[in-house]
Amino acid sequence: SGYAQSNMATQGDSFPVLRQVVLDATDARGLAEFYRELLGYVYRAGDEPPPAGEPDTKAGEWLVIHHSSGSPRIAFEQVAALAKATWPEGEIPQQLHLDLVVPNLQDLEIHHRRAIALGARVLEDRTADEEEPLWVYADPAGHPFCIFVPVG
Repeated sequence: SGYAQSNMATQGDSFPVLRQVVLDATDARGLAEFYRELLGYVYRAGDEPPPAGEPDTKAGEWLVIHHSSGSPRIAFEQVAALAKATWPEGEIPQQLHLDLVVPNLQDLEIHHRRAIALGARVLEDRTADEEEPLWVYADPAGHPFCIFVPVG
C-alpha cells in the first residue's frame, strides 16, 4: 500500500541506487565494444582492451562501460553459453531490453545505420508509427534493444 511504502521510506536513510545493468555474453569484450561504439561510452579504468598481441584477461570476467560523466553504466559478464532470445516469436522471451532514445527522425535514421554497421540485427521496424517511431534490434549476443523517438 502507499502508506506502507511511505512509512518504510521514513524508517531508512535512503533507497538502493541502480548502479548498472549487467548483460551476459559469450564474448564479453565484443559486446562491450558494440555498446561502447553505439553509445559513445568509455571503459571503466582498467577494463580497456589490452595492447595488440597481449591476452585479454579482463574479458574473461567482467567489463564495465559508462557515459563520460560516470553514469549510466553497463556491465558485461562472460558466460560459457547463452540461449539467445527468440522474441517476438518462439520459446525464449526477451527477458530484458534496453530502451535508447534519440531526439528526432533524422537521428533515428543515423543511429539505425550505425547500429546495423556495428552488428545489430533488425527484429522489428516500427518507423512508420507516427506516435513513437522505433527500431527493435538484437545486439550481437542476441539481447533485444530499441532505438526510438519518445512521445512528448
